[in-house]
Amino acid sequence: MDYTDIDRDDFRNLLAEIGKTCMPFGKFGPNFHPPKGVPIMDLPPEYLAWFKERGFPKGQLGELMAQVCEIKDVGMDLLFDPLRQANGGRVSIRKRQPKSDF
Repeated sequence: MDYTDIDRDDFRNLLAEIGKTCMPFGKFGPNFHPPKGVPIMDLPPEYLAWFKERGFPKGQLGELMAQVCEIKDVGMDLLFDPLRQANGGRVSIRKRQPKSDF
């Protein structure tokens, strides 16, 4: 999608849809990041690039992931900050290290 051809309301709707979509499968899905999985706007760029090379999932999820990938590729990740703030902040995808007694 060329962002110069999208009107403001359509772009707002696209961002709202991205903001409420979480990864439903894989290592960023609910099995590893309960209860809903990682929001697609917080997926690592490397993960999105992997899908870009091999093909995004079919349907709306794939279309939204492709848009997130494009937005991140052009350095506009900050565009998602208001959505993150409304949802309680960026979701951490780092594995937590067990606490040691040392």
